[in-house]
Amino acid sequence: MSGLAIVPVTFRQACAFIEAYHRHHRPPRGMKFAVGVAQHGVLVGVATVGRPVARHLDDGQTVEVTRTCTLGVPNTNSMLYGAAWRTARAMGYRRLITYTQHGETGASLRAAGLRPVVRLRARPGWDCPGRGRVPRGVDGVQRIRWEIASTGVGRCAA
Repeated sequence: MSGLAIVPVTFRQACAFIEAYHRHHRPPRGMKFAVGVAQHGVLVGVATVGRPVARHLDDGQTVEVTRTCTLGVPNTNSMLYGAAWRTARAMGYRRLITYTQHGETGASLRAAGLRPVVRLRARPGWDCPGRGRVPRGVDGVQRIRWEIASTGVGRCAA
């Protein structure tokens, strides 16, 4: 894999990498853990994993890959998803989820063993009267939720 290796990264390192290189999201506000991939000792990708953003999925057994960000080095993203799942399982979690936006292929997710489970309609945005939010350019986009789970957790195909 051309000098690629899984490496530990701190929350601060992951956020700085995402701030510098992610094409449409800001760094997450928090996380359970992060993993990185380095090529010949240089960080080329990070993933952050936290509680599911959707409250109804936050069952104590599920974690969500909230961000992946790479420099485009082949195989990096699938390595990050694979490492995130192995780490989550080692911590006792039974399911890992993440989302892609309409138009993203999900190839790295499939390579890491995740499967599409549901297509979600586009949300008009996160702004609401009780909690105002500033649009960040990712509203109004259809998404697909992906998951990988330990035996005994159900799945369906999208």
